[in-house]
Amino acid sequence: MPTLLEPACFGAIELANRVVMAPMTRSRADTAGNATDLMAEYYGARASAGLIVTEGIAPSESGKGYCRTPVLDSPSRLAGWRAVTDAVHAGGGKIVAQAMHCGRVAHAANKAPGAGTVAPSAIRAAGLMYTDGDGMQPFDEPRALSASEIGVVVNEYRRFASLAMEAGFDGVELHGTSGYLPAQFLCTGTNRRSDGYGGSVEGRIRFPVEVLGAIVEEIDSGRTGLRICPGNPFNDLVDDRPEDVEETFRAFLAAIRPLGLAWLHVIRRHEANQGIYLDNLALARELHDGALIANDSYDGPEATKDVSEGVCDAVSFGRHFLATTDLPARLAGGRDPESFDPRTLYTPGPLGYTDLSRC
Repeated sequence: MPTLLEPACFGAIELANRVVMAPMTRSRADTAGNATDLMAEYYGARASAGLIVTEGIAPSESGKGYCRTPVLDSPSRLAGWRAVTDAVHAGGGKIVAQAMHCGRVAHAANKAPGAGTVAPSAIRAAGLMYTDGDGMQPFDEPRALSASEIGVVVNEYRRFASLAMEAGFDGVELHGTSGYLPAQFLCTGTNRRSDGYGGSVEGRIRFPVEVLGAIVEEIDSGRTGLRICPGNPFNDLVDDRPEDVEETFRAFLAAIRPLGLAWLHVIRRHEANQGIYLDNLALARELHDGALIANDSYDGPEATKDVSEGVCDAVSFGRHFLATTDLPARLAGGRDPESFDPRTLYTPGPLGYTDLSRC
């Protein structure tokens, strides 16, 4: 069996090792949602990762949810992202763009003027969101997408994939968890539609299946991946019945299996969902034929063990990459990662981001 530091091939993407940098929102885009030189420096410094998955990038202005997060919806945004991909490739790394439409997990203060907040159904998420101007605010009440508008959103993802390749990315990962738009369609608690995009399992999986189909059609399956975490209640994502989760994800993974996605990025939680425990990695292994990236609170020894035993093909690390730019080398040498300052996770500027001197 391979080891954590051995090369891998995920579809059309060749990785120097199996240490993946997990997607992490850092809120360092400019106020218009453009990638910055600071972001290029940040990602370029971590190019020794076998694969970098970017922070979530909105495929449209309406898909943006948080302050100072990036958007990729037009050629005018390519230059900033080209600087990012050039920096990573110059360091010998590979990087894929994560497409993240926040859906109802949003606030108007964090969006461009006139950009709406949409969801499968007009159900406001419980909770609060940070805004730069007014601090913590309730999530917006979303507007339910019409059937014709759903097709428009699918094409926004298609355009995103095309632009990502123009910007030099090695592929695209669809963000399908954390309570964002694809997960909102899948969940019985957030999707109350009675048309072809709701109701039955077949209806609820239709939107994310169409999105993945559009991305694959645009850039090929060998450069397309998906991130999931069945049962994750983050951002008020709770199904009506405990058994809905496994039923939905079995149908969803079976439906996309013929697409031949290059990788599935799985948050491995075995946490209870209303009394039901899911082994997400086992579910993914059963219903996915490509590479499997495991995530969630791994340390070096456990990651090494799971890769060597075939539990997964790679492991993604989030917080360990925050202040440790050379994480693969640290893991190879059995050394601990650096500590990070959680106060700098989402603040503007270089401190705690590219300037690690006070971490």
